[in-house]
Amino acid sequence: MQTTEQLAERMGIELVTLSLEEVVGRMPVAGNKQPFGLLHGGASAVLAETLGSTLSALHALPERFPVGLELACTHHRSATGGYVTGVARPIHVGRSTSTTEIVITGEDGRRTCTAKLTCLHRDTQP
Repeated sequence: MQTTEQLAERMGIELVTLSLEEVVGRMPVAGNKQPFGLLHGGASAVLAETLGSTLSALHALPERFPVGLELACTHHRSATGGYVTGVARPIHVGRSTSTTEIVITGEDGRRTCTAKLTCLHRDTQP
């Protein structure tokens, strides 16, 4: 996978743990804020999709290629500094689709966002 000019890299997302049971990653709040100084909801969505699609890839590759089909995010509270950490865990893993829950928390351990990502597993590489 090419890493230059990738959105996750631009946003400072780091993958911490990779397994079939969970993918953990973190992202700095700095540089990913909206005009009021809070973590941008779209940044949380990017972190969620990055972690969820990585988990789907661990299950589907090399025979199939996951692509995002639907992402839903509920933003519970704001983050203003430090890092947010996301934990992606599978809800469903099948041959043609997978669904993942991603829980994002601030440095205080409080939940900032809950996301659900469904990926389609394609037979051919996009």
